[in-house]
Amino acid sequence: MSKKQWEKIISKLLVGKKIIAVRYQSDAEVEDFGWYGKGLFIQLDDGTQLLPMQDDEGNGPGAIATNSDKIPTIPIIHFEELEDE
Repeated sequence: MSKKQWEKIISKLLVGKKIIAVRYQSDAEVEDFGWYGKGLFIQLDDGTQLLPMQDDEGNGPGAIATNSDKIPTIPIIHFEELEDE
């Protein structure tokens, strides 16, 4: 599939939608995925959920790059960083 075809499909999924919630994965969800850290779920107003991954095969959670000076990267949460839960 071409880049333009993918852009058309993805645009229908995302354009005009509103983010209504964000949360990191639960322990059970991480275990189901077999990952080593928690990724960020992004919930849209139509029920669509986005979960960035390392790669197309889902080998781990993925960080999100932004253009914000305050938060240039939305990180994954590694298990050793979970002390505040």
